[in-house]
Amino acid sequence: MRKYFGTDGVRGIANTELTCDLAYKLGRAGGFVLAQGKEKVKVVVGKDTRISGDMLEAALTAGLMSVGCDVITVGVVPTPAVAYLTKKYEADCGVVISASHNPVEYNGIKFFNNEGYKLPDEVELNIEEYIDNIEKVNYHPVGEKVGKRIHMHDAQRDYIDYLKSIINVDFKGLKVVLDCANGASYKVAPIVFDELGASVITINSEPDGNNINDKCGSTHPQKLQEAVLAHKADLGLAYDGDADRLIAVDENGNIVDGDHIMILSAIHLNKKKELAQDTLVVTVMSNIGLTIAAKEHGIKLATTAVGDRYVLEEMKDKGYNLGGEQSGHMIFLDYNTTGDGVLSSLVLSRIVLEENKKLSNLAAVMTQYPQVLVNARIKNENKNRYMEYPEIKSEIERIESLLDGCGRVLIRPSGTEPLVRVMLEGKEEGQIKELATNLANLIQEKLS
Repeated sequence: MRKYFGTDGVRGIANTELTCDLAYKLGRAGGFVLAQGKEKVKVVVGKDTRISGDMLEAALTAGLMSVGCDVITVGVVPTPAVAYLTKKYEADCGVVISASHNPVEYNGIKFFNNEGYKLPDEVELNIEEYIDNIEKVNYHPVGEKVGKRIHMHDAQRDYIDYLKSIINVDFKGLKVVLDCANGASYKVAPIVFDELGASVITINSEPDGNNINDKCGSTHPQKLQEAVLAHKADLGLAYDGDADRLIAVDENGNIVDGDHIMILSAIHLNKKKELAQDTLVVTVMSNIGLTIAAKEHGIKLATTAVGDRYVLEEMKDKGYNLGGEQSGHMIFLDYNTTGDGVLSSLVLSRIVLEENKKLSNLAAVMTQYPQVLVNARIKNENKNRYMEYPEIKSEIERIESLLDGCGRVLIRPSGTEPLVRVMLEGKEEGQIKELATNLANLIQEKLS
């Protein structure tokens, strides 16, 4: 059972849950585990713009250097930049200090291995064992064996140059609005779009340590919608705090979410024979409209549980190169090993130019079906037993027959609460709302 590492690193409210003491122990334990059998370990450390980043970076790097690790600090850069730079600088590990799309009071610490992927579960569990028994980290180097800190001033430039080399298209004539969420993309994204020739308007790109994700970015795109219309831009692009997600806005001010971006990207890549095995990897939460659009355009789908880690596992295991989530976390595995919002926005902009179409026209390949989510509160021990009841199974089958291939039922037990989440999709919102409510009531009646 994990105690510190969640699905996306160690995360909590900075200075109360994620303390300097924990960050130091995480650095010391992590460095010790990674250093086994190695003469010298190099670790790349980056962060987002939140105020607690400097504090946690100091504690973490002290822990790493105390067991002899040399720490390459790269400053404020997107999470995917750390994944890329870890490989470029031939480091043994990369660490990101960020809480992604969460409010400013939160922070997190996430590790990448030397290939830019998340650490294996067994390594994280090993690190946890040492955190709780820190006295067992019995390595205390002295003199020249103590780790040193090296600040890499050119890190942002190295990442920008890499992104430009991937896209290699003149963006002249393209007007974009970038919402940087006052986060990690606030320098990288405007520079790379400007240097590719686009006309760039930026909003929410003046971080002060406290305004990251504050009513802006991919989770709050309203200001971006207004800015796109006000500036008559071709499209708007919103990142989250650590810039591993992208939500777009078309020229009419309409939101284009991860599902739309994924399917239009898959169709475009497939036309160019660049979509591995003609397959797009999605999660069970992707809209049924994506499923229908994929079928119409000859795109195969591989479906995983919710979470980018499961998408990535499926991609690596089966050799696919495009996958992601409705939330805008998209992985172009030919270019980076994790979700990359800036890369995704550049790829989307290149598609707009190459197809010579408005984003609204490209996004129209998929019709967004209404989704209704209703929670059924039940006994915690019954969360996975709903299909054992004939009445519930029969009602689900009745609903699916009623929807007749133009909708679906998805039931997901909550991982943290005594809830079963009932989600229905279909053409008629009123109909599916009534069906979802009745099904949730039935589940609650039988399992509570």
